[in-house]
Amino acid sequence: MSYQDNMRSQPARGTWPTDLTAGLIGYLTTVYIVVVNGSILNEAGVSLETGMAATILASFAGTILMGLYAKLPLILIPGMGINALFAYSIVGSTGLSFQEGLAVVLVASILFVVTAFSKLGSVLKEAIPESLKHAITAGLGFFLILIGLEKSGLVVSGEQTIVAIGDFTSPAFIVSLLTLFIAIFLFMKNIKANFLVTMVVGTVLAYGFGVLEPTKQSIQISTNDVLFIPSFSAIGELEFWLAVFPLTIILIFENMGLLHGQLHMLKRHNTYNKAYRSTAFSSLMSAFFGTSPTVSAAENPAVITSGGKTGKAAVTAGLLFLATLFVIPWISMIPNAAFSPILIIVGVLMAQNLRNIPLDDLSEALPAFLIVAMIPFTYSIADGMAFGFIAYPIVKVAMSKHKDFSAILLIISSLFLFYFIMQMIGV
Repeated sequence: MSYQDNMRSQPARGTWPTDLTAGLIGYLTTVYIVVVNGSILNEAGVSLETGMAATILASFAGTILMGLYAKLPLILIPGMGINALFAYSIVGSTGLSFQEGLAVVLVASILFVVTAFSKLGSVLKEAIPESLKHAITAGLGFFLILIGLEKSGLVVSGEQTIVAIGDFTSPAFIVSLLTLFIAIFLFMKNIKANFLVTMVVGTVLAYGFGVLEPTKQSIQISTNDVLFIPSFSAIGELEFWLAVFPLTIILIFENMGLLHGQLHMLKRHNTYNKAYRSTAFSSLMSAFFGTSPTVSAAENPAVITSGGKTGKAAVTAGLLFLATLFVIPWISMIPNAAFSPILIIVGVLMAQNLRNIPLDDLSEALPAFLIVAMIPFTYSIADGMAFGFIAYPIVKVAMSKHKDFSAILLIISSLFLFYFIMQMIGV
């Protein structure tokens, strides 16, 4: 069952009250991203409050842009999976600073904008085999599952194994396990705003078990951590451009896929160009707000099935996001146990893309599964992608299927191989 399939269809009228209600529902189903993305940005080296403020501002600006320019009831928030790529690969693995990582976001977003006004996006998207696209999404999903399990304490670094089960006697472990089961139940029952309810229930449980940190009394946004000014000091380094590439690829085909599906629900295919351009410019603005790029939210079907038809729904949700700035002192107390189940569930939804990989064709399945396996095992999305992209032409040549890959893919694979060679010789 996909996330979209998990939504119940309801008649939509497009009236003012209906759009405002749909915007409110959309906000409630996506506001969890403030805490979740803020926590992931925190892993990249900024304060939690700064990460949450960046998430709020990027979501506000992007959603308002979608509502006023494209006039569509779609919410834009930092993408799950993309935020992990930013925090754990672009900043965590390459050695780039947070500000240099924002420069990667800015350059990738500029390329994204270029594709929004040209045919380059379609050309690049068609050059990447479908099996590798689905493998990247599935690999991101397994990576989010691993992050969620680690943040919750359900798995820890093992002494004899790579990972091991957490401490069953720990109150934090118990809270995380209970919250995960509750989150699964709420999600499968299709309770509206189930992620938000999960965070509330998880926080209450954490308080009851005595593992909740004291409430912070003021907003503590450190401008020393994030000046919202991307740094291009690493633009001459190979690592910078090899970080730009996977981010650009993911931005292009993830947004294309999300928008096609959501506009199909709205029966508004003629608005695709404006919607795509809105997501591109929103992604670009994210670099200056200090966060990973925004995408069209996977939860947008909740807005659509609630009757959202026009940009009024998006504007409503955007303004509510902006108002969330005033409750950062309270939401910053939400513990890992309360939001880590969300990472796990979203990861499972993304991992469902495994079913789209042609398992009966080993020349497609082998490179794809290298990506799926190596992303979580290397703790690097870029490195995981590299294994699959390098293997793809090798497997095709070995099976005399030279026509199955393009010159563009061969160039991309060669760049990944060159990157690995540079790492081997210590450059």
